[in-house]
Formats: sequence, C-alpha cells, structure tokens
Amino acid sequence: MKEIDARGLACPTPVLMTKAAVDDEGAQALTVVVDNEASQQNVVRFLESKGFNASVSISGVDFIVTGLADDQVVAETSDEMPRQRIVEGRQKIMVMCATDRIGVGDDELGRKLMINFIKTIGEMGPELWRLVFVNNGVKLTVKGSQLVPVLQNYQDSSLTILVCGTCLTHYNLLDQKQVGETTNMLDIVTAMQLADKVINL
Repeated sequence: MKEIDARGLACPTPVLMTKAAVDDEGAQALTVVVDNEASQQNVVRFLESKGFNASVSISGVDFIVTGLADDQVVAETSDEMPRQRIVEGRQKIMVMCATDRIGVGDDELGRKLMINFIKTIGEMGPELWRLVFVNNGVKLTVKGSQLVPVLQNYQDSSLTILVCGTCLTHYNLLDQKQVGETTNMLDIVTAMQLADKVINL
C-alpha cells in the first residue's frame, strides 16, 4: 500500500503527488493523508477518474483517502474530463470567472453585468465546454448567490462547472458551495490546454 502524507501542502500538490504515484509508479493501492476538505475532494475525484474505488475516513483533523484500483472500471483520465457537450467540428470554449463582477468603476453595475453575462452565456450552445470559477468568482456558486439556479440548470444540461477548492477554503465558503465540482489548479490548467479558446473575466 503506497502511503502519501500531503498534510500542510497547498493545492494542487496533494493531487500531483497522487497522480505521480498512480501514473509514474503504477500504484494500485494507496492512502493519501490531507488536512483540508478541498484537497480531500480533489484527491477522491482524481482517483475515481482513474478507475479507483475511493473511500474517506477521518482521524482528528486529517482526512485519510484510500484508493484501490478496480480492474472492472475503465479509467477515465482527468484529461478527458467525462461529461462532454462537444458537437464534432465545433470549438471547445472555456470561460474562467476570476471575479463576481465585470469591469471597474461601479461595483454595483459590475455585479449586475456579471449576472446578466452568466444568464446569457448559455447562448453559446454546445461550444461552451467549461465554466471555471476562481478567486472572488467562487462567490457566485455559493448559498445566497442569485446565480445558483442558473448554474444548476447549466450543470443539469451537462455543462461542466469547476470551482476552485483553494479559493473556497480561503473565503471559508467550502461548505456553502451549491453548484459545480470542487477542483484544483491541475484540472484548471489541463482544461486550458484542451480548450480551443479561453475567455477570462
């Protein structure tokens, strides 16, 4: 059983350590110890994407993630990122929201513009491939945000929404997230590499 102690390490290091153990060392059984929920969720999601059965136990303030390879599961790598809305021949567009408002000058106007933008972004159709929230943008995905129902509708229509776990933790909002997959910088960078176009807000 491969053992990885990733306590005290910032995202995405725990996932990168797990990835190295699986991809480079060929580990079929491993435990990963982390000390925050965002890392725990990211490690579990990575292991499951690789065809592992993942379970979590808690020891004090630590999360112990156990991953066992399942030969019956066809691994889906994180690079492929399951739910696709791509129609052959069309672009894959990734939109990254690093703020809860658009532009500078009047904050109230900026928030209204962002709300209108997110409500309208569905008009891109199947070319809209990833919607990623980082930094202050994660506040759009939590309890109390009027955009949560809109984002949930997008998610139900198979749009993949990624929400930065480190950012949620920084703002103490991890337990208030209502929509999207808690993610890490490895997944975000991978998505940027795979996208045909990245729109930054």
